[in-house]
Amino acid sequence: MNAVELKGLCKKYKSKKSGTREFELKDVSLTLPYGCIMGLIGENGAGKSTTISLMLDIIEKDKGEISLLGCNTAEERVKAKDDIGVVLDEPCFPVYFTAVQINKIMKSTYSKWNEEQFFSYLERFDIDQKKIVKKLSKGMKMKLSIAVALSHSAKLLIMDEPTSGLDPVVRNEIVEILLEFTREPTNSVLISSHIVSDLEKLCDYVAFIHKGRVVLCDEKDRLLERYATVHCTAEEFGRIEPSSVKGSIETHYGVDAVIERTAIPDGMDFEPVSMEELFVLFVKNRHLS
Repeated sequence: MNAVELKGLCKKYKSKKSGTREFELKDVSLTLPYGCIMGLIGENGAGKSTTISLMLDIIEKDKGEISLLGCNTAEERVKAKDDIGVVLDEPCFPVYFTAVQINKIMKSTYSKWNEEQFFSYLERFDIDQKKIVKKLSKGMKMKLSIAVALSHSAKLLIMDEPTSGLDPVVRNEIVEILLEFTREPTNSVLISSHIVSDLEKLCDYVAFIHKGRVVLCDEKDRLLERYATVHCTAEEFGRIEPSSVKGSIETHYGVDAVIERTAIPDGMDFEPVSMEELFVLFVKNRHLS
């Protein structure tokens, strides 16, 4: 059994004025094994938040299947709320509540709420327990959300853009927290972001979503082993098998491309590809196609 299984997930949004289709999430399928971290990567508006909203039953799917920790229906997922921690890009706490008051609410919300663990995270994150949410910085609000998600024995964390708008120090701290969380083999994380460099440090699996479709999904290490970056002339690029090219861009200095390593012509120099290069060049080609 996997921590997350999505099969053929679809959702259409229509314009209220014209009735025409504005956005469509189409046939999203992915699998996250237990004990692993998956990064859902995509530009703003690609469908990451829609996918997560469907997983959390915030919005209703048009069709498809959702399984979280073996729970296949919305009713089962509600009953399993102790086992699923959620961190959204904008915390949903009452703005005039303090962390102390939030603790009281969570004690009534989660049957496995660990008050001692929660206050331990507050201390670790240097969160002022008596300061209202409204006066916390964005980074502190995000760390408060993570403290809540980690304090009720969750086995699965679902996180939507938790590092967006944060400084590199706070982002790195969040990465360390998640790596620590998944040292337990039954714990898993699905995290969406358009900051690919953060996810490259963190993830075991990556799923690229573009215009509502998952266009690439695999183990991170397998992708990095399969592809490489080449910087060559237009003439040299013409010798490369087109089907092996994942993405390319022509510059004043030649062509930058991500291609399958097995298709690199003899004698042509190449470099290891980064997840950011793979994603950016791949998406750019999709825009051009």
